[in-house]
Amino acid sequence: MGAGLYNANCLACHQQTAQGIPGVYPSLVGSRVVLGDPAAFALWVVKGRRPESLPAGRYPTAMPQFGWMKDSDVAALLTYLRTNFGNSAPPVAPAALSRVLEE
Repeated sequence: MGAGLYNANCLACHQQTAQGIPGVYPSLVGSRVVLGDPAAFALWVVKGRRPESLPAGRYPTAMPQFGWMKDSDVAALLTYLRTNFGNSAPPVAPAALSRVLEE
């Protein structure tokens, strides 16, 4: 499910390898946001709330908001990103995101 969500929503910017486009779209490989706090990552993906771990003004593009995603979709996407492309971080459970995404 996570791979399908990535391919349908993220691939155009972050590319097949998740390495992005230098200077335009950030790499998700080894990213502090991807590997860090899942709640902060979820708020970035769903509500466009920039994580504190992401330096301001580094890229000229804006991250689209995916507020239409259900908690299970967000968890699947985040888990996919955290466990693929050379990344190694624990999976994300939908229940862990429910309260955070209600804000």
